[in-house]
Amino acid sequence: MKIGPYDIFSVETSEFRLDGGAMFGIVPKTMWEKTSPADDLNRIHMVTRSLLLVSDKKKILVDTGNGTKWEEKYRKIYQIDTSRYNIEISLKKLGFKPEDITDVLCTHLHFDHVGGNTKIDHDKIIPTFPNAKYWVSKDNWKLANHPSQKDAGSFLAHDWKTLLDNDMLEITNGDKPFIEGVDIFLSQGHTLGLMHPIVSDGDQTIFYGSDLFPTAAHIPVQWVMSYDIQPMVSIKEKQKLLKKMFQKNWILFFEHDPYFQACTIDWDGYKYKMKNSVGISE
Repeated sequence: MKIGPYDIFSVETSEFRLDGGAMFGIVPKTMWEKTSPADDLNRIHMVTRSLLLVSDKKKILVDTGNGTKWEEKYRKIYQIDTSRYNIEISLKKLGFKPEDITDVLCTHLHFDHVGGNTKIDHDKIIPTFPNAKYWVSKDNWKLANHPSQKDAGSFLAHDWKTLLDNDMLEITNGDKPFIEGVDIFLSQGHTLGLMHPIVSDGDQTIFYGSDLFPTAAHIPVQWVMSYDIQPMVSIKEKQKLLKKMFQKNWILFFEHDPYFQACTIDWDGYKYKMKNSVGISE
């Protein structure tokens, strides 16, 4: 897919599982299990999926997934599996190396979005993308370093400390574009200062759903996660965005859906739903 100056690729980086109840909040299990069947520990199958934007000047990676630094205990809890694909394998299949990446846009600093920022090499944590600038919003940076009791477990400092030590972090307000050709929508419901990249050329627009729309099952406005720190704000943000996606035929990209990379949005007079599945790349 090409939009404006960017060739756009979907980059699968891991498979994992999280608790279905946590992923769907107050939605009854009898409803969410129709699209997201749970295992015997109530966990649903998910993926981490990044977006790669390639132009003549830039190779921008949006989020980096779970990464590979996990102790066996937590790998089992979350069923993190990188045997089929990880970020380096997936990039190689597309013809790129970690050294090629110029920018990593971190939508937010939860571990399943930035775990691949760094890796272990000879017992030392190093940047996965040694030539990249790593972009983080100011509000999310503050929260990650001073989290509440509710979200403290979602932030792991080893995903960014090495970047800070090597002067590779770029802290931005996030409310204005900072990479040419990439606009930003800043949401506050799931976590503070979550940056959603938007790429458009007037004919086509792709919106990076991140954790406001983690899967296609989360398209319904009221289907929000228990992880959200401000669920009513999430609902308002979704209402605003879904209306625009429907009216302007935007493509919504899913970071965690194991079945769909992206889709367009329909409105049946009562609710928003998936219109057409969209494949970004093989």
